[in-house]
Amino acid sequence: MLGEYRIVGRRASEIAASVERGVGTGELAPGALLPPMRELAAELGVNPNTVAAAYRTLRERGVIETDGRRGSRVRARPASTPREALSVEVPAGARDLSTGNPDLALLPSLEGPLAAAARRYAAAPTRYGDAAVVEDLARLARQGLDADGVPAGPVGLTSGALDAIERVLAAHLKPGDAVAVEDPGWGSTLDLVPALGLRVVPVAVDCDGPLVEAVARALAAGVRALVVTARAQNPTGAAVSADRAAELRALLAAHPGVLVIDDDHGHGIVDLPLHCLGGVTRHWALVRSTAKAYGPDLRLAVLTGDAVTLDRVRGRQRLGPGWVSRLLQYAVAELWASGAVDPVAVARSYGVRRDGLVAELAARGVAAYGRSGMNVWVPVGDETGVVTRLLAAGWAVAPGARFRVASGAGVRLTVSSLGPADVPVLARAVADAVRPGAAVRYD
Repeated sequence: MLGEYRIVGRRASEIAASVERGVGTGELAPGALLPPMRELAAELGVNPNTVAAAYRTLRERGVIETDGRRGSRVRARPASTPREALSVEVPAGARDLSTGNPDLALLPSLEGPLAAAARRYAAAPTRYGDAAVVEDLARLARQGLDADGVPAGPVGLTSGALDAIERVLAAHLKPGDAVAVEDPGWGSTLDLVPALGLRVVPVAVDCDGPLVEAVARALAAGVRALVVTARAQNPTGAAVSADRAAELRALLAAHPGVLVIDDDHGHGIVDLPLHCLGGVTRHWALVRSTAKAYGPDLRLAVLTGDAVTLDRVRGRQRLGPGWVSRLLQYAVAELWASGAVDPVAVARSYGVRRDGLVAELAARGVAAYGRSGMNVWVPVGDETGVVTRLLAAGWAVAPGARFRVASGAGVRLTVSSLGPADVPVLARAVADAVRPGAAVRYD
């Protein structure tokens, strides 16, 4: 079961530490089955409740996972190891398409908005006890949400989309609960869920979003939450279509206790309409980040949802950071009011590069996908081989392992830094790396 490694300890903290040491040294390999609690308790001469407490601690830390009668196993990859660690070292002279950053040329200057924010702050400095959300920012945010058909709800702010997702999950779920997450999907969410002591249930996607049958299976398996990327899905570029949203909403209506989170991080860089799933179940949230349209360092995301969820999130937030900097809020309000970003023009710019690459690859017999946003997903047969051959050809791409749980191998290419002349050159390199006929279909 554990090979030569022996778990030791008399207290729950000591037993948990012993398991973590084994995982850290590699002596407890991913997938290793831990002894049943009573068996380990007898071996260590302790009460079974002590071992149960140790295992509970390990689950909450994301070190192990428990699957009913099948027992407890070391997680396939400890939650403390971020998926970004599964990156490639970019050699000098290579083009880096692996990072997922937006095109800097499409980001507005922050000089004017930050200067305006500083003047506004000078006129009325922020004090403890001031409202957490600036009034004009809340008004502009709600206007945008209303225009996109998002159900009515209070507005909150977090330090980015992932911060919002974490706070919403923590507001309703407890360690051990299962969360349905897109697969392939955003690596940070796939890291976050086990880090909170929750279980990932992968849900397959196609170009129109999560597959209905996959979500149905997850719901039947008892998931407590569903996280969906509305548009510009990372890494596949999927966007939830009107028909898919209608099917999913009808399915979710039969599961009113499930928490639904819509991640609309692509707001501001897409021209496809939003089809959110929120409002069907009792508890829901929609997150709208400013990072992709205005810059990754502008750490602000708008959050809306049902009153209970927002109240819990804001209440817990008051005990931590308290609020998102009002200086940032002033700057974002200035950007929104001035129309500093034209979403249609930005979406068109990304679309020309993204669609052009997909078309060039198709002409070379390589299936590739990217309906919206700045990424193209290429399913492959040999992920490591493709990444290595592309590096040798001067292109660094993100290995699909950063975004996968159970789905097939692939690579992600971010088109932000591509010029028109780059697209056919890159397509030829990808086709050579994939070796025609090796790619698998995605839809």
